[in-house]
Amino acid sequence: MNTHVTTSPAAGSIWDRPTPSRDFVAKHSPEDVADWQQLIERVREVATTNSFNKAEVQRRVGMKEGTFSQWFSGTYIGRLEPFNRQVRNWLEAFEEGSSLAATIPQSPDYITTRIGREIFETLHWAQMTADMVMVTVGAGMGKTAACRRYSATRPHVFHATVSPHTKTVHGMLVELAAELDVRELNPAKLTRAIGAKLQRMGGGTLLIVDEAQNLVDDAINQLRHFMDIYQCGIALVGNEEVYSRFSKTNGGPSYAQLKRRIGKRLKRTKPYLEDIRAYIAAWGVTAEDCVQFLTGVGQKGGALGQIEKTVKLAYMAAIGNEEDLALKHLKAAWDNRDVEDMQ
Repeated sequence: MNTHVTTSPAAGSIWDRPTPSRDFVAKHSPEDVADWQQLIERVREVATTNSFNKAEVQRRVGMKEGTFSQWFSGTYIGRLEPFNRQVRNWLEAFEEGSSLAATIPQSPDYITTRIGREIFETLHWAQMTADMVMVTVGAGMGKTAACRRYSATRPHVFHATVSPHTKTVHGMLVELAAELDVRELNPAKLTRAIGAKLQRMGGGTLLIVDEAQNLVDDAINQLRHFMDIYQCGIALVGNEEVYSRFSKTNGGPSYAQLKRRIGKRLKRTKPYLEDIRAYIAAWGVTAEDCVQFLTGVGQKGGALGQIEKTVKLAYMAAIGNEEDLALKHLKAAWDNRDVEDMQ
């Protein structure tokens, strides 16, 4: 019986401690070799901790592949000091960045807010009735987070985000194909392939199109086609512009077709006070003066997003000074962000 024996190194062995060649040791000064040995240990630690392979480290260091390979293995016989310095600079920058990242508090996990529940109800309606809905909610109020949560916790829901670069019919179809895992290289067959995937679910399918204000009119009309022909729910999610274009009096027949197919619309331009309070509490902020200040921040344009950015910056300052978060940190963070005039 033949036994298969692998001769490739184990994944973890790529960062085994190298033994420098005799020529390497003879070529370089004892100080440079000692410096190299210390750097090797630091590289091995960073690489194994972060699961970096040698190609990734070489790319991050900015060294040519062959040079890095010789440097790490202890066979490089050119001038060693410049490459030691290059690796040291990368290590110091990486470690400094990692230390800074460790001090930044993580955003709270998804919390159920009033607007979140309303978005869920609207999306559920579209999915169960194969209807078209519009969700126009102000920036920073959690509409995208709610859509992601809904798609992650419901079967047969697809969440695609369009951008100014994918606003055309074809651009949108390519984005949808990626989200639905549709592989069709023939542009002429792409629409039918996407529709077949939506219809294949046997009902109860929902397609959420986020940032829908970026779409041109023909792309939105294409979504209506999917709903009509393939009996799937469509949710257009974005800002007020998504709907305002349909309020035109001179929109013509195509606008009328779209208007009459909108089964439900959720509109909210300002955050609920209870949502602001819940989000502040999720950050662990309980001091009344801090809560009051952040409540004012959350009522500005950007809503919960403004709270998040301000609290993160304030926590960093407080941690750096080894202090508990206080109103002074929040006020300083808001002033440092300098976004008041942008509201």
